[in-house]
Amino acid sequence: MTSRSTEKSAAATTATVSRTPSPDHVRRAPKVLLHDHLDGGLRPGTVVELARETGYPDLPETDADLLGTWFRQAADSGSLERYLETFSHTVGVMQTRDALVRVAAECAQDLAEDGVVYAEVRYAPEQHLEKGLTLEEVVEAVNEGFREGERRARAGGHRIRVGALLTAMRHAARSLEIAELANRYRDLGGGGVVGFDIAGAEAGFPPTRHLDAFEYLKRENNHFTIHAGEAFGLPSIWQALQWCGADRLGHGVRIIDDIQVHEDGSVKLGRLASYVRDKRIPLELCPSSNLQTGAADSYAEHPIGLLRRLHFRATVNTDNRLMSHTSMSREFEHLVEAFGYTLDDMQWFSVNAMKSAFIPFDERLAMINDVIKPGYAELKSEWLFQQTASTSGSSESEG
Repeated sequence: MTSRSTEKSAAATTATVSRTPSPDHVRRAPKVLLHDHLDGGLRPGTVVELARETGYPDLPETDADLLGTWFRQAADSGSLERYLETFSHTVGVMQTRDALVRVAAECAQDLAEDGVVYAEVRYAPEQHLEKGLTLEEVVEAVNEGFREGERRARAGGHRIRVGALLTAMRHAARSLEIAELANRYRDLGGGGVVGFDIAGAEAGFPPTRHLDAFEYLKRENNHFTIHAGEAFGLPSIWQALQWCGADRLGHGVRIIDDIQVHEDGSVKLGRLASYVRDKRIPLELCPSSNLQTGAADSYAEHPIGLLRRLHFRATVNTDNRLMSHTSMSREFEHLVEAFGYTLDDMQWFSVNAMKSAFIPFDERLAMINDVIKPGYAELKSEWLFQQTASTSGSSESEG
């Protein structure tokens, strides 16, 4: 083989590999997380210890490993009742100030160790009042925990910034109260509460039931996302956007129902899908969770592949790390395997998410330019040198 043909062969190999990240690269890549539930991400061992400390009697297992397995199996069971039962146990041990501080600190620490540099973590303050805490005490405990987790992460050589989203339950009647709470703590600053969310069963509980909360937030120039287009379809997305004015869609995966893919591969977008893409409305996609709720049968069939190809403002998220036995790295590893995604794709998703965060524009821009892009550039150069060394070794053996 001539020198020129060897070079062509090496170039072809490099083009084929195209910066495919190793699991280590995926873990170290700077990632951005917009959709993660605090009560869905506890460490199993923490649940066991908090149950013992707070006197919570209803855990199905008291061994941490067995409890972790139970959570995963319950979430995968296909039974909505059993899936919802998992949250009764996590919320059940999160009813004291100390428990909330601990859970929030561990959340920030775990995300940072997984390479997440910015996260918005959501929780419903109204679900943590059973032992006498006020809404304000819940928010202050969680904020304290996030700051402690950030400090622990820095001490361990990782950097992360965590903002909180206050969630109202769509089947309850406290959304305006929680929106006002989010606004008060937004104004206090300090990196605490950055926005508002509503969550809970979509069917039978449309977001339009909470218009007073959304109108209040818009008058106050505050940010909010709405769980929409997960279990329910296009009407939920349409209401969240056109009636309520959501900045982002929590999940939004059912927008795929407004996209036709023809046999020849051509694609036609309906009016709602076109609007979502044209307006750059962020989709908080959660692949593993979406599989559990039936949005797709496999990662390879998940709509994120088409949405990425069509350049929607798609982002990758975890939803409930405990129930889905996942992390941001695991989510990306699944997508790398399913779609052949590269470091360039990972950077695209991460920049999308950072652009869509609820912190001020200049702070988002600084995260993109000073943290995310340099982080991926370093990984890409590392990958390139690894490939060069591999190619050189191959050439020498052929010589």
